[in-house]
Amino acid sequence: MTTYYRRNVLALVLSIATIIPSSVECSKVSSNLQVHIPKELSKKSGNYDHREALFGVPPYGGSIQQSVYHAQNDLCSGPIDKTVIGATGQPFILMVDRGACTFVQKVRNAQHSGAAAVIIADNVCQCKHSKICTLDKGTECEQREPLMADDGSGNDITIPTMLMFKQDGDKIKAELNQNKPVRVEMSWSVPNPDNHVEYDLWSTVTDDKSMQFQIMWLEAQKALGNTAAFTPHYYIYDGIKARCRDDNGHNMCYTLCTNEGRYCAIDPDNDMDYGVSGADVVEESLRRICIWQKYGNSGVGPELFQYVDQFEKCNNEKDFTNKVCITNALTNAGIDPKNINKCMANNGGVVKDGENALLQDQLNAVEANGIIVMPVAYVNGVPIRGTLDFDVVFKAVCAGYKDGTAPPICAKCADCTVAGADTEYNCVVEDYCALKDTGGVSLSIFASSLAGIAAFFGVLAFIQHKRSQSMMRGQVKGIMAEYMPLDKQGLGCADTAIEQDDDEQFTLS
Repeated sequence: MTTYYRRNVLALVLSIATIIPSSVECSKVSSNLQVHIPKELSKKSGNYDHREALFGVPPYGGSIQQSVYHAQNDLCSGPIDKTVIGATGQPFILMVDRGACTFVQKVRNAQHSGAAAVIIADNVCQCKHSKICTLDKGTECEQREPLMADDGSGNDITIPTMLMFKQDGDKIKAELNQNKPVRVEMSWSVPNPDNHVEYDLWSTVTDDKSMQFQIMWLEAQKALGNTAAFTPHYYIYDGIKARCRDDNGHNMCYTLCTNEGRYCAIDPDNDMDYGVSGADVVEESLRRICIWQKYGNSGVGPELFQYVDQFEKCNNEKDFTNKVCITNALTNAGIDPKNINKCMANNGGVVKDGENALLQDQLNAVEANGIIVMPVAYVNGVPIRGTLDFDVVFKAVCAGYKDGTAPPICAKCADCTVAGADTEYNCVVEDYCALKDTGGVSLSIFASSLAGIAAFFGVLAFIQHKRSQSMMRGQVKGIMAEYMPLDKQGLGCADTAIEQDDDEQFTLS
């Protein structure tokens, strides 16, 4: 690759951060943060201004209300001894100061310290809060809020995290530093206005995590039926804003873009001379958009998920753009390849200089929603924090129905939880929850076990009864045998000798 192209590719990468205003997504929260003790710090509005981490697993539809303890250090070097901060015996929320290392590292160490949740206390004032926030000596305010994104290693984080702004965090720390109790409630919800849920998935076609999720999600989509509408979105970059198109309308970013630099994607294997290119990713994204447009059926069609499953055979350096492999994947998914190719061409294609209507819609949606981190799911317009796992999204979707209107599969499977097991997915597939989150057994298993125990003791009682009968017959026979000789010796009685088997002569109960 020439130095000229490398320089322009670098310009694309550096400009990506300026294309999307990060504050858009940061401002969207689906949670509440409230202080209950001390009551003087309790908000009448019921909520402190805060931000959610883009990692961890919030309990959507639930809450965590526990005492707060201050870590007293940046929690970058490792876990702390919870007894040192006074947290003993009960679950607790750990407040950790911002700074010195990544948010993920802090929260991981807090998790290993036994915390049920984490509050990051901001140590820098936001400029928009300048009237109510006191700057520490030698610091300046920030124009942008911190984004608590995953640093790439957050898949092991299972506890939720919120960021509290400095003016509020300082008040909490002041109470804790005086050894006064502080009790906070962190709760998570999804808007649930009616009996229908709309949910979206933002991903890239080369992301393995979202591929596996979509393959699994097919079963949930079938079970939810017409009560939920799904919309897929594929993340591409605006090549014009990223300066990948010059004044003469020529592509300046090598193999990253289509339509002469209009629509771009990062090269998945980081080698723009070989393998799958960014332009290939854009083309495959357009193909899947067309599949959904033709077969989406108002948010229910399974064909896209079936195609994602079939495309696994093509998802390699050799076959990613292989027309035969792609055609076979489409056909095996029940999709007419001619319809999809026609859709891609009629909307502008990916070769000629000009706008593609469907790809342009994706760019507009990226900017409107402030998409930064992927993959991410939205339920009723709210981003679902944490990893893209079946159980997390399924719980969030079920929480999006108005009370009393959720489909039966939600009541059956949304709480079918056992640590370390994919029980929600198994429940949806089998339409049956074998275990509950208490670690107990289902009613049917309990009933069958009880019946088995009853049968066992029934058989044991029957054997004991037969044994008692046999012993009684033996005793009666012995008594009769003692008196028989007297009858034979002339007591004037009829012959009463037992000539038949005792089992035929006596019936005992």
